[in-house]
Amino acid sequence: MRADARRNHERLLTEARAAFTAHGTDASLEDIARRAGVGIGTLYRHFPNREALLGAVFQDALAALLRHSAELAGAPEPRAALVAWLRALITHAGEYRGLAIALMSASRDRSSALAACGEPLRAAGSELLVRAQRAGAVRAEVAIGDLVQLTNAIALAAERSPEDPELADRLLSLAVHGITT
Repeated sequence: MRADARRNHERLLTEARAAFTAHGTDASLEDIARRAGVGIGTLYRHFPNREALLGAVFQDALAALLRHSAELAGAPEPRAALVAWLRALITHAGEYRGLAIALMSASRDRSSALAACGEPLRAAGSELLVRAQRAGAVRAEVAIGDLVQLTNAIALAAERSPEDPELADRLLSLAVHGITT
């Protein structure tokens, strides 16, 4: 990437993060481009669609979640490690208004840039899940895809109920009771 293209790319990511924080994942792409000092065509050359931009914005969070799952893989309590990972996913999905629903939609569209971000997360979570299942702490029929969708659903419910800051923790507790032995 040329130096000017790299600068444009970084400015677009910076402005996208700010816009998604302020306005949610449905923030105007035109506004993001304008604030980055480029035209909408430049934005689309770097990111062919909204999902590609979201995926690029979330690379740092993805890397942090993967590091966290690697740390949890060696935790002495497999059930607690899985629950900590699920809580981290909920926190991530709730970071930007609209992200949880975008992640839920992307899980059904394997061609989506967001779905590609989810693959390494599912692999990392699967390791934690299998470890908890082998320890007899989680029921054998529980699948990682279901847990990921469940975390997104919990994040969405919490997003829609901002007056109840404890809702996500309560829902996660209910879910954990349902999947554990």
